[in-house]
Amino acid sequence: MSSDQSSNKKKNNFTIIKDDSTDGHGGYGAGTISLENMSSIIVDPNEDKAYVDMAAMHARSDVERRVKWINDREEVQGGKLYWIVWVTVEKNENGPYYAGVTGCEIRVNREIKRAYKSMGQHVKHMEKSLKGHIIVEHMDDHSKKLLGDFLRDYKPDFWENSTEELKQQLS
Repeated sequence: MSSDQSSNKKKNNFTIIKDDSTDGHGGYGAGTISLENMSSIIVDPNEDKAYVDMAAMHARSDVERRVKWINDREEVQGGKLYWIVWVTVEKNENGPYYAGVTGCEIRVNREIKRAYKSMGQHVKHMEKSLKGHIIVEHMDDHSKKLLGDFLRDYKPDFWENSTEELKQQLS
């Protein structure tokens, strides 16, 4: 592996703004979807917290590890609720803002080492976030408040530049 390749490896932090690989050069990667502007936030209403966990981008967040995933929510009775929220950041004339915010439910039952998530929903919501959609109406009020507080406190200027729709849904 060349030193150029190793220096381009993705770092495990909250990606704010990165250059788009489709900047008009027409070379390798042109026309691909870039996840460079997306981050994953875990909302844990059980512990009253929200935090960035970039490992969720590859289904390897702390809450997703060491369980068997099942497509049937009923088989994970008593599981704790978590939300993986896909957050896409864009720039407008006022600067960076939270453009796409979409939440996906997961249920984790550590006692039986089983968990539920809809992979189809995760893929669909990642795509919707990249396209600037806000999809949080299905989240419980407590989780929406935790998410709103986190986004507001993490980057207040991003929050201020965001749409009224986002602010209203997460208030």
